[in-house]
Amino acid sequence: MISLFILFLSIVFSSCSKEVKEEKTSFNVLMKEQFTKDISMAIDFIDSAKTKNSDLKKTFLESRKYFKKIEPILASLDIENYGFLNQPNILKIEEEDYTDIKIKKPSGYQVLEEEIFTENIDSLVVEKHLNLVSNRLKIIKKNIRFSHLKTYHFLWLLRKSIIQVALTGTTGFDSPVLENSLEESKIVYQSLKTYINIFKDDFKDKELFNTWNDEINKSIKNLSSDFNKFNRYDFIKNNTHVQLKIWNKTVADWNVSFPFELAIKNDATSLFSENTFNHVYFAEKNLGKATDEKIALGKKLFYDTNLSAEKKLSCATCHHQDKAFTDGLKIGTGVTRNTPTLLYAGLQQAFFYDKKAGSLEGQIIAVIENENEFHTDLKTLRKVVVQDSTYTKKFQTVFKNNKISDSQIRNAIASYIRDLAPFNSKFDRNINNLENTLTQSEINGFNLFSGKAKCATCHFAPIFNGTVPPNYRETEIEWIGVPEEKDTINAIISKDLGRYYVYKTPERKHFFKTSTVRNISKTDPYMHNGVYTTLEEVMDFYNRGGGTGIGIESDYQTLPPDPLNLTINEIKDIIAFMKSLEDKILEEY
Repeated sequence: MISLFILFLSIVFSSCSKEVKEEKTSFNVLMKEQFTKDISMAIDFIDSAKTKNSDLKKTFLESRKYFKKIEPILASLDIENYGFLNQPNILKIEEEDYTDIKIKKPSGYQVLEEEIFTENIDSLVVEKHLNLVSNRLKIIKKNIRFSHLKTYHFLWLLRKSIIQVALTGTTGFDSPVLENSLEESKIVYQSLKTYINIFKDDFKDKELFNTWNDEINKSIKNLSSDFNKFNRYDFIKNNTHVQLKIWNKTVADWNVSFPFELAIKNDATSLFSENTFNHVYFAEKNLGKATDEKIALGKKLFYDTNLSAEKKLSCATCHHQDKAFTDGLKIGTGVTRNTPTLLYAGLQQAFFYDKKAGSLEGQIIAVIENENEFHTDLKTLRKVVVQDSTYTKKFQTVFKNNKISDSQIRNAIASYIRDLAPFNSKFDRNINNLENTLTQSEINGFNLFSGKAKCATCHFAPIFNGTVPPNYRETEIEWIGVPEEKDTINAIISKDLGRYYVYKTPERKHFFKTSTVRNISKTDPYMHNGVYTTLEEVMDFYNRGGGTGIGIESDYQTLPPDPLNLTINEIKDIIAFMKSLEDKILEEY
């Protein structure tokens, strides 16, 4: 009897053991294991770089390789620390108010790349940054958490990484000296392949899993190219967009729902479409979505001269539809800067050339109260609207209440402006396979814009402004050294101090927001002071190295100071590309 009981127990425990072995390890655990392995290697190599007998360049590059392997995870789970490790080598200034201004010197892999790959290495500076990077990596390794992750978190970070490769990874944005971006993008894709494999059993459609592997292999193969010869247009069109479609199929296959939308809509299948961006992400919170009725109400307000003090000005007075919502003037009457386009204005996180407003609603306040523009106030503006029975009926319909507030008025106008993002230019239609009309010159121009010319490291596709993908949390300002007059011999910088006027931070003198180049064929003259009247003049300025190239020196220039060495034909191609970004401005606007 005892032997039979022992036999029974052995069978039971053997069965339980098999069940335990067959129990699936959660994806959180597997992702953490892979991440820990890779970040440990990044730490080991960066620490090796600090030893006297090491090959500094080799060990740095090995550490950076493993940093790129963890990029898909880190860029989503720890945005702040990722930003520290991958920040450009320019001064970082945080301005909350006059009493809270933080000036931080940069560090991280980009800074080390510039310090290590130079003729005269400053060993003390390099050692300082190696220590900073090593310490930050160790903090991340110790504190990063995976236990909270849901399947939709993985899907978001997968898509985000694909978009990041397309819009910044292939442009040289984070490898400014070595231009090693394509090789590093291959590493990112290889890492994505590793993480997708963790989810192999989640695919109901096994062919979909194979499709991912095949598509990633194609991307890695296509990225095996010279930086200046790489066809970025083809890559986005035939790799990135294909992967967005596969991503959507995976969402359906896994039956995943998302709790909310980020900057990119959850069902986006293109980066260059009116259906790409979630406009609510860029709007002030708690003001509701932009319905057709609200947009129509905003349009009526936009064209209404009764809102200004003298009943002569409306928003449209300075923003003409036929000029891509600019006025065609160097400097408009009563203002101090060139009038920017309102097309795609809603896809920003800061407004005015000096970023003094944090939302479209906030910008509208400044226009209303400016004595050279509407010259009124919110209280008076509201009275004008309330006294118009047509408006009261429309506001009641749109906002579902009987009391009109100034915030509702501003939100209606802002909703109309946010709707001015058609994405129907020749370039958009071609990259979305709606037509095949782009010339080779226009395609070459996009590839130069996003590669050799380095335009896309400040004018980020697909909006081609300074709002930084893939998070779209920040709109950049730059010091490029715009001159007062067209002068390449005795150039003097523009008298306008830009961002400095907002908080009086000396390190922010002559900094201006990066505007969109979409519809640039209609928005001349160019720059904040309208100094250049042709695109050829603009390109000549950049080709020389910006302000530095024409003799205007600054410790804070964010534009690479070296000449781009673009040929006449290359400049023609870039201009041809920029002209292909001209939208069909629909009559309904």
